[in-house]
Amino acid sequence: MSRLAAGVVLVTAQEPPLDPDDPTAPGGEDVGMTATAFMSVSLDPPLVLVSLREGSRMDDLLDEQPLWAVSVLSESQRHIAGRFAMKGRISDRLLFEDIPYVRGEATGAPLVGGALATLECRTEQRVRAGDHTLVIGRVLTAGVPSADGGPLTYFRGRYRQLG
Repeated sequence: MSRLAAGVVLVTAQEPPLDPDDPTAPGGEDVGMTATAFMSVSLDPPLVLVSLREGSRMDDLLDEQPLWAVSVLSESQRHIAGRFAMKGRISDRLLFEDIPYVRGEATGAPLVGGALATLECRTEQRVRAGDHTLVIGRVLTAGVPSADGGPLTYFRGRYRQLG
């Protein structure tokens, strides 16, 4: 499968507050994950799919949090993809610290500045498939914040640019 080129996205979600009934309780952390197994499923209704390693932090979070977002990364955002793909990484809070983003109106999840496209989604269905979970989301909002540059792709174990 390393011979199949894929686009690179950043999937993000916001953890629910530790105690939703206590307004003084700290809010949940933002969580992000680089993904290359992402695709459009349907136009009517608008559905997308992301494949998550079973038991990963994002898989566990999206099992309890139905709202999430996707930023389609541009070729100039390789550093963001690499940062959120690291194993044994530091806390996600620090990973987001110097990345420009806005909060999605529908999900509250971070949407990366300079992304080629952004989507906000609500989980419609979760399907176990081997050692992964396929999360199908209904697109709530879609935007094209930047038309600059080409897409970041992943091919033969490395990030690449088209052309």
